[in-house]
Amino acid sequence: MATHRKPRPRMLTVPGPRTAVGLTTAALATVTLLGESASAAPASPDKPSITEVKAKVDALYHQAEAATERYNGAKEQTDRQRTQADRLLDQVARKTQTLNDARRTIGEYASAQYRGGGLDGTTTFLLTSDPQQFLDQAHLMDRLSERQEHAMEAFRTQQEATTQKRTEAVQSLQKLTEAQTRLATEKRAVKEKLAAAQRLLNTLTAQEKARLAALEKKREQEAADKARAIAAKEEAARKAAGGTSVAGGGSTTTSTASGSYAAKAEKAIDFARAQIGKPYVYGATGPNSFDCSGLTQGAWAAAGVSIPRTTYDQVDFGTRVTADQLQPGDLVFFYSDVTHVGLYIGGGQMIHAPHTGTVVKIAPITEMPIYGYARMA
Repeated sequence: MATHRKPRPRMLTVPGPRTAVGLTTAALATVTLLGESASAAPASPDKPSITEVKAKVDALYHQAEAATERYNGAKEQTDRQRTQADRLLDQVARKTQTLNDARRTIGEYASAQYRGGGLDGTTTFLLTSDPQQFLDQAHLMDRLSERQEHAMEAFRTQQEATTQKRTEAVQSLQKLTEAQTRLATEKRAVKEKLAAAQRLLNTLTAQEKARLAALEKKREQEAADKARAIAAKEEAARKAAGGTSVAGGGSTTTSTASGSYAAKAEKAIDFARAQIGKPYVYGATGPNSFDCSGLTQGAWAAAGVSIPRTTYDQVDFGTRVTADQLQPGDLVFFYSDVTHVGLYIGGGQMIHAPHTGTVVKIAPITEMPIYGYARMA
C-alpha cells in the first residue's frame, strides 16, 4: 500500500534560498495589501475609505443632534400644550358646575311657577278674602320675576362661556396630540441616526478602527493648535487692556460685583465644570446626564438666568457678540443649522456635551464650524 501513497509536495523540500525567496514575496504582498488598505482609497468599490466612513459617521451624529434639538422643541411644546389643556379642562369643569347651578335655579323658579299656576291675577284678586295680602304677594312675585329673569340671563351667559371653554379645550387637546406625534417622530429620527452610525462603525475591522481613531486624534490636534492661537490673542488683548484673567484664560475688567456678567459667568462655568464626565443623553437636562443645550441651560440656571431649552432659541435669546468680543460664559453655536452649543471658558476652550457615546468635557471651540456667539446676561 505504501507504493500508492502520494509523494510529499516538492515545495517543502526546496533548498533554503528558494524558500527565502518565497517568504520574501509573501511578505511583500502583505505589505502591499496593508499599504493599500491604509491609503484613503477604498479597498473595494463597495467599501468606503476610512476618511469616507468618518465623514459619514460625523454627518450622522450631526443629523442626530439636529433631530435631538427638534425633539427638545417638540417636548417643550408638548409640555406647554399639556399644561394648557389641563388648565382649560379645569376651567370647563368649573364652568359646567356654574352652569348646572344656574340650571338648577331656573328649575326651582319653574317649579314654583307651576305650583302657583291656575287662576289669573284679576280673578284671584276678586275672590280673595284679604285683598291687601294679595297685593303684597303680587309685589313679591314681581321681585321674584326679576330674579328669575336675572337667573335666565346668568344661565345663558354661563352656557355660552362653557361652550367656548369646551371648544378651546378640544382644540388644545388636538394640538397636544399633534405635538405628541411630532415628539415621537423626532425621537424615532434620533434613534435611527444613532443606529445608522453604530452600524457603520460595526463594519470596521480593528485595524480600521485604529486608523479612524488616528484620524480623529489628528483632527483634535489641529483644533487644539487653532485654540492655542485664540488663547494667545486673548492674552495679548488682556495685557493691552490691563484686565485680569478669569476662568479658562479669558479677560475681563476688575469688577467682581455679584450682578456683573463676569460673576454670573463664573457661576455658570463652575456648574458646567462640575458636570464633566457625565454622559451625553439626547433630551437630558441633568442632573446625571445632559445634551448640549440642556447643559448650557442648566449652567446659566445655576447663575440665576433662565434661558430657553433649544439651541435655536438660545442663539436668539442672548446678545450676539463677535469673536473678538468673546468672553468666558458666552455660548458658542455650531453648524449652519445651529444644532450644537458649548459654554465658552476662555483660551479657545469650551465645556460641552458632544454626542451619544461621549461625556461632558472640555474641548477647543475650533473643532466644529462656528455659527456664532451669544451672551446670555
